[in-house]
Amino acid sequence: MHAAADFRQEKHELDAVLASGILNRAPNLAQVLRYVCAKYFEGAAGQIKEYNIAVDALGRPADFDQKRDSIVRVEAHRLRKRLREYYEADGADHAIRIDIPPGQYAPRFLPSGAPIASLSTETLVGQDDIGPESFIPAKRDPDSQAAPLVPSPVEPAIPAVAGGVGYRRRNAAIVTVLLLIVGATAGALWRTPDRSGAKSAVIPPPIFAAVANPLEVRILAGHQGGDYTDRLGRIWQSDRYFQGGSVFESHDHPIFGTGEPGIYQSRREGPFLYDIPLPAGVYELRLHFAETLYGENNVAGGGESSRVFNVWINGKEALHEFDVIGEVGPSTADVRAFKDIAPAADGKLHLKFEPFSNPPLLSAIEIVPGTPGKLRPIRMFSLDSIYVDKQGRVWEPARYARGGQPIRRTKPVESAADPELFRGERFGNLRYAIPVPPGRYGVTFYLAEAWFGPDTPAGGGVGSRVFDILCNGVALRRGFDVFKEARGGGRGVTWTAHGLEPDAQGKLSISLAPVRNYACVNAVEVLDESK
Repeated sequence: MHAAADFRQEKHELDAVLASGILNRAPNLAQVLRYVCAKYFEGAAGQIKEYNIAVDALGRPADFDQKRDSIVRVEAHRLRKRLREYYEADGADHAIRIDIPPGQYAPRFLPSGAPIASLSTETLVGQDDIGPESFIPAKRDPDSQAAPLVPSPVEPAIPAVAGGVGYRRRNAAIVTVLLLIVGATAGALWRTPDRSGAKSAVIPPPIFAAVANPLEVRILAGHQGGDYTDRLGRIWQSDRYFQGGSVFESHDHPIFGTGEPGIYQSRREGPFLYDIPLPAGVYELRLHFAETLYGENNVAGGGESSRVFNVWINGKEALHEFDVIGEVGPSTADVRAFKDIAPAADGKLHLKFEPFSNPPLLSAIEIVPGTPGKLRPIRMFSLDSIYVDKQGRVWEPARYARGGQPIRRTKPVESAADPELFRGERFGNLRYAIPVPPGRYGVTFYLAEAWFGPDTPAGGGVGSRVFDILCNGVALRRGFDVFKEARGGGRGVTWTAHGLEPDAQGKLSISLAPVRNYACVNAVEVLDESK
């Protein structure tokens, strides 16, 4: 088995493919690619089988029958086509390429110029020798934007680049050319070279980056329907692994403080337990809550103290007398974060919710791989899009932002190592409620003055925009002036506060409070400084 560091170049290439946008409208393909590559990096290529891909990556049930459902062969065929198109266009100059040979599902990482197996003889049957019963049409995957290319007994499927005659061949060729044109155009729009030649990408949602990681778990508590795909393309599964409790759903109930109200419109109400199977390792856990029964304008009325409960993680109390309304108010999203989470000796993460006054509730569970002793970096971009910087770091939309208006700036900034990071701006009376576990954190603000200055229609300069920066009600910096700090307009600058600790509600409550005109910020980065 290779050490993790051995795959640095391969992982960079995977990130480049996912960030290119070629799979944006085909989340199933991104899921498959991310899954098979993750297994390859783990040294578990032997586990990359059709059944495992169907169940672990595409969410098919445990009784999946590959002889009756050809979804994996169909999606693998489509994925090979997309990869070939990508390396014929946007990825033509890459040092290595990802290839999934016909008849196999394990990926290969080939040096540029190495021959790739032809698709011309590939069928959708793949490596299995199965009979005519396999040509029963697969179910349409609700996450896919294109109908699956499933062979039928009446009209056998023609491989997309195979020889043949008639209008189907000509149409396939036309579609392929159009895909190449669209892919090249999208790549030119989304990928911006900087002066050093490195590339970054602004990716409009839905995004794929976190969809298919088999080590990530996202569950909507109380949700009984199908899976939910959020605006970043991440899949939240319907409720599972629970014992006890009742379910409630209200899809038209307004939820404040989030860009993803769908995560908070169902709940499990207790007492109840979750026993979630996890591979050995260290994880981060986020529990999502929203009180939609008690509180002002909710049907049960009341307020603080109406619902108080305790939460236990692997037998240890994690939240004592927790009151969602007391934390954030009614009908408002609340997130509590935990690091250094590991499965118990039985290979499961055990969550227990017990009442103190009235039954406890839970909206969603989110589990992602972590780093021992450290919270993973939180990076927030000021537009409703994903930004992948030239170092391959992912910046998500500012999901913990409260207030302010997002705007896209068209003029690139100067004096910045990564000018595209300043392309988005949020202005107004700005607040961030960033959930973090106990510890010390550094928060870096990325700022540029794009509105005021002698060369702008607004005019002005030093003193035109002044604001205070506070954390948990304590001033970190009074009278911050972006124009003055950056020594001019249109120039990027950063400012960092170190050693910040979360408040009693488990948040870094950051405020950028206007003093003269609106405050502004382009991006925010939170790094765990705990020792």
